[in-house]
Amino acid sequence: MIKKIDTNSEEFQTEFELTKQFTDKVVKNFNFAYNPNDEVNESIQMGLARNKMIYGKRYCPCFMVIGETKEEQKTADNRLCPCKPALEKEIPESGNCHCGIFCTPEFAEQSAKEEDLHDAIATHSRGITKEECEQLLLKQEVNSQEVESLLEARDLGFVKFNLIDTREWMEWVGTRIKGTDYLIPTTSFYQALERVDDQKDTPVIVYCLSGSRSAYCQRIMLDLGYKSVANLDYGISTYQGERESGEE
Repeated sequence: MIKKIDTNSEEFQTEFELTKQFTDKVVKNFNFAYNPNDEVNESIQMGLARNKMIYGKRYCPCFMVIGETKEEQKTADNRLCPCKPALEKEIPESGNCHCGIFCTPEFAEQSAKEEDLHDAIATHSRGITKEECEQLLLKQEVNSQEVESLLEARDLGFVKFNLIDTREWMEWVGTRIKGTDYLIPTTSFYQALERVDDQKDTPVIVYCLSGSRSAYCQRIMLDLGYKSVANLDYGISTYQGERESGEE
């Protein structure tokens, strides 16, 4: 079940501010740096605040929260921010945590340079053929321009696929790619995935804010037998096409 949080409520705004103070302390205590993309940081902070309101703990918003009761959630060893895998493996080995909010200073500096370069060279290619569409949907990763082209081709009837947002409801309401077919939040992924359980042969494109949550969900869907699942690299944060907001 998709759990909805009013991000404009006083309760959420208070918890959001407390969560930002919490992540500030994590950065300071571990000598980390924030991701140079502020949108990534805010999204993760919102997810942590949401989980704190629902579950009473700041569980990582990039993974499912397993268990109906507090006892079950504790037994399931859900990731609690800052999680052990991030502190012991991900950040030391890769330079950033899975969610992307916490980085080494060196990684953050390099990421800022790469993001500037990515923005500078981004171009959009239109008018792809049906065959090109089919090839794109077989890829593990697609970029923003390719997703735009695929959505245009789908509107023309050249190709069929499902575009799935793996972020949370509050992010989806705020802004999403126009043409998104389903919201299937990462934190309740298995339950929400039942909505498309009868469409495993239909190609899928998944996205989140930065590409990390959706990559996690991509692996799950492939393990469950979905025919092809492509991930939008860098997520909606780099998407230049049309967006929409609000509830349907």
